[in-house]
Amino acid sequence: MLVMAHLSASFSAILRVRVEDRPGAFADLARAIGDAGASLDAIDLVRVEDGVKVRDVTIMASDAEHIERVATAARAVPGVTVERVSDRVFLAHLGGKIEMSGRLPLKTRDDLSIAYTPGVARVCMAIAADRSAAWNLTSKRNTVAVVSDGSAVLGLGDIGPEAALPVMEGKALLFKEFGGVDAWPLCLATQDTEEIIMICKAIAPGFGGINLEDISAPRCFEIEERLRAELDIPVFHDDQHGTAIVCLAALLNALRVVGKRAEDIKVIVTGVGAAGVAVTYMLERSGVRNIIGFDRQGALWKGRPGLTGSKAAYAERTNPEGVQGSPNDALRGADVFIGLSGPGAVTAAAVRTMAKDAIVFAMANPTPEVAPEEIADVVRVIATGRSDYPNQINNVLAFPGVFRGALDARASTITPAMELAAARALAAVVGGDELGPDYIIPSVFDRSVAPAVAEAVVAAARADGVAAR
Repeated sequence: MLVMAHLSASFSAILRVRVEDRPGAFADLARAIGDAGASLDAIDLVRVEDGVKVRDVTIMASDAEHIERVATAARAVPGVTVERVSDRVFLAHLGGKIEMSGRLPLKTRDDLSIAYTPGVARVCMAIAADRSAAWNLTSKRNTVAVVSDGSAVLGLGDIGPEAALPVMEGKALLFKEFGGVDAWPLCLATQDTEEIIMICKAIAPGFGGINLEDISAPRCFEIEERLRAELDIPVFHDDQHGTAIVCLAALLNALRVVGKRAEDIKVIVTGVGAAGVAVTYMLERSGVRNIIGFDRQGALWKGRPGLTGSKAAYAERTNPEGVQGSPNDALRGADVFIGLSGPGAVTAAAVRTMAKDAIVFAMANPTPEVAPEEIADVVRVIATGRSDYPNQINNVLAFPGVFRGALDARASTITPAMELAAARALAAVVGGDELGPDYIIPSVFDRSVAPAVAEAVVAAARADGVAAR
């Protein structure tokens, strides 16, 4: 089966071209771009010179190399000169994606006296007398620190704190846009567990919550567990719990589509890092009983030699039948496949051995574990982590609402019940008249999502006794 490349704005570029002003000249260029497998997204006339028209041609490609191939094809067209190729993603990131802005005017001496000295001194003393007053008299009540050590960034791996910064800026932008939460990236030049814990504890007075991001397993488990125990503000590792919340919401609705019950299904999970462990435990809390996890060495089963730490604990509570071997073998008769690993983790042939009305969540990004096009004829519901396929499982559906609710409740922590409530609220956003194989999870641009999740989180925080208001 021929698998067509997906063209995406993630790989779009602007070609500044000089085209001879003659009939058919631009048509030749457009044809070359199409023959190279790209699409024309926009055409803008920059200026007209003697016998030449200068245009900006925006194209969409499938990857960075594809952009270069398109540019090469354009250069080969007679009468066309490519002056430059500008990657739109890099243009968008020039100068960063976020900035700080003030909430008070500073136009007069009175403004300065109120916002800063001498007026601010009285506010400082009020907080010194009652530390909890900081929640009302500072930005703490609406501010989250996005903390990363750059050790597990997207699918890129250990690329360091500076390289992680664009992702953390993006996270802060999403917090503000979808949850109304002010977030700030803190990329740390250390991967020492104790140092990260110490730094987070030291900065905690200035924030209402801490979002841990892109910290590799197994260190992320201890860091989050310790910080939740030692701080009185919410700490949330989004790679774990954000992924788990959205994945469960999507699965609840997928099960409605295929008419199966959580307690009856067999689930195969590839990848038992931070996300895989959290997703598994969230599914267990929702009633799924038969989950088999796989790492690069195969199935995790109780007693497998060499297992320690989080993987040993995982093996103790999953795989009730002690299945061994590869995920391809285990897929036979399985109802659900959840991929949190990488491309090629399972084969299309193995997916075809799954049970009737199978559900596949292939969430590796940008290349899924198995190409959706190769299994679309046998799988009932398919979801990925990409925006250019139906059913995108994206953490932005969870973390803005989770933190909005936690901050509104002034929660001291985020409990499993709050996470489960968030997942159920997210699933409920998709009404019964909308639900279908290609729509099991809301769009990231559905503005009803964050308020619905936040409301559920507030209610669960109050029920769990962790809400201060």
